[in-house]
Amino acid sequence: MPLFSAKSSATISLEKMNNQKFLLEICVDSLPSALAAVQGGADRLELCSNLLLGGTTPDFYLFEQVRQSCPIPIHVLIRPRAGHFYYSDAEFEQIQDQVRRFRSAGADGLVIGLLTSERRLDLPRLLSLTSQSFGCHLTLHRAFDWVADPQAALEQAISLGFDTILTSGHQATAFEGLDLLCMLIHQAAGRIDIMAGGGVNEQNIPQIHLQAGIRNYHLSGKIRLPSPLSDHQSLIQFGRDSSEDLELWQTSVEKVRDCRRVLDKLLENFDA
Repeated sequence: MPLFSAKSSATISLEKMNNQKFLLEICVDSLPSALAAVQGGADRLELCSNLLLGGTTPDFYLFEQVRQSCPIPIHVLIRPRAGHFYYSDAEFEQIQDQVRRFRSAGADGLVIGLLTSERRLDLPRLLSLTSQSFGCHLTLHRAFDWVADPQAALEQAISLGFDTILTSGHQATAFEGLDLLCMLIHQAAGRIDIMAGGGVNEQNIPQIHLQAGIRNYHLSGKIRLPSPLSDHQSLIQFGRDSSEDLELWQTSVEKVRDCRRVLDKLLENFDA
């Protein structure tokens, strides 16, 4: 049996890549955020918990709520904790269980990523997970932005059967990572989708597309909501910063809608 459950290695033509629509994926960690994303025009959701920590695996009840309330595809982040992407055997067992559970429950996609201590993709474990994810769209998440050799990792992701790589181009934001994003788009040649994530907004999407040709965008579109609690200045502190205890961030319909308008305009201009 070969190491990889590979897709066909035949090159997908650039014409096929050019026929794709502009896709807007919104990362959400609550039902109100999911509903706001749908109202704003998102194409699909990445569902997680603890978005301010980079996202962890969502509660199963939250998944059921969102699935029943939102008519667009739901991709579930599988990440058992915050922090690095090098996992113990016990954590990997937890990841496998989460993959099986959300796949069986009807998740449209799974978002995963595991690294070795040398910052390479953990190929045996990822192969095990992709083999258990038949029928789900597979996204390699921003663990990709920590790999030592992104070009080698791209080829491995294709061989493992991933459909999408979510990346900021190894920089804090996708706009700062444009040089690598351009290289990845050229190397991928339509064999795998490159989705820009990290600091993406309606202002920089046109430049990212102009320079890299990327058509898939990932963002949360979140805003900070005011606290409804009275006299909160006298409350004791739980978080590292007293403001953290009062923060509630939620996806903004307006921010999503602004990005949708930008993408629709880009598509209109591209097809003209």
